[in-house]
Amino acid sequence: MTWLERSPRIKLLSETDKRAPYPLSWEEQFRLLNELPTHLAKMALFKTNTGCREAEVCNLRWEWEQWIPELNTSVFVVPRENVKNREPRVVIINRMARAVIEQMRGIHPEYVFTYKGHPIRKMNGPAWRKARQRAGVPQVRVHDLKHTFGRRLRAAGVSFEDRQDLLGHKSGRITTHYSQAELGNLICAANRVCGDESRKSPALVILKRKTAQAPQKQLGGLSMKSVVGATGFEPATT
Repeated sequence: MTWLERSPRIKLLSETDKRAPYPLSWEEQFRLLNELPTHLAKMALFKTNTGCREAEVCNLRWEWEQWIPELNTSVFVVPRENVKNREPRVVIINRMARAVIEQMRGIHPEYVFTYKGHPIRKMNGPAWRKARQRAGVPQVRVHDLKHTFGRRLRAAGVSFEDRQDLLGHKSGRITTHYSQAELGNLICAANRVCGDESRKSPALVILKRKTAQAPQKQLGGLSMKSVVGATGFEPATT
C-alpha cells in the first residue's frame, strides 16, 4: 500500500438530533415523582434540589458526609475520581434534600441510595422510562433534573458564579474553601429552589411514603477550616 495523496473526507455525525435540555415545571415534577417508585422518586427529588449528576447520586456514600459543627449541618464531598470534571464536588444540601437524606440515614451502611439492600447503579432504567410515560413527560431525561435545578436557580436571581458552584461546574476559581459570607450566599441560593408553600406537595408526597426508619447517626465534628464547603441551616425534620 502506498501513502494517500490526501486525507479522505470523513463525514461527521449531525448534531441536529441532540436533544435540548428540558427543565421540569412544578406540575411536571409533581406528576413524575408520583409515578416513580419510591426509591427512584427520592433520588429524583434529591437530584432536583442539589444538581448532582446521575453517577454522583447513585454512588453517594455516607463516608463522604462531613459534619460542620459551627453550622449544625453537613455536606457531602464527592472525591474527584467520582466527578466528571475530576474536581472534588461539594454538594450543598438545601432543606428538601436534607429531608431526603435524613430518611435514608441508617438504611444502608455504605451507600445513601439503595434498593433491596443493594446500591442503585443507574436511575435511567425501565422503571424511569415507564414512569415518565405515565406522567406525560416522555422526553424528560434523568439529566434534565440537573437542568431543572439550574433553571430554577437562575429564575430565582442566583448569580452565575454561585450557580457554577452549586451545580459543580468547573471554573477558574478556587472553590475548595469558602468564606462564611460565601457559604451564606450558597445556602440561601440552594434553599430558593425548595418552592413556596403551594409547591411543597410533590416533595411531601414522596417523603410521606412508607420507608424504613432508622435512628440518626451522630457524625463526628469537622472544623469549617478543614472542609471543602458547607451549608448553614439546621436539618429539617421529616
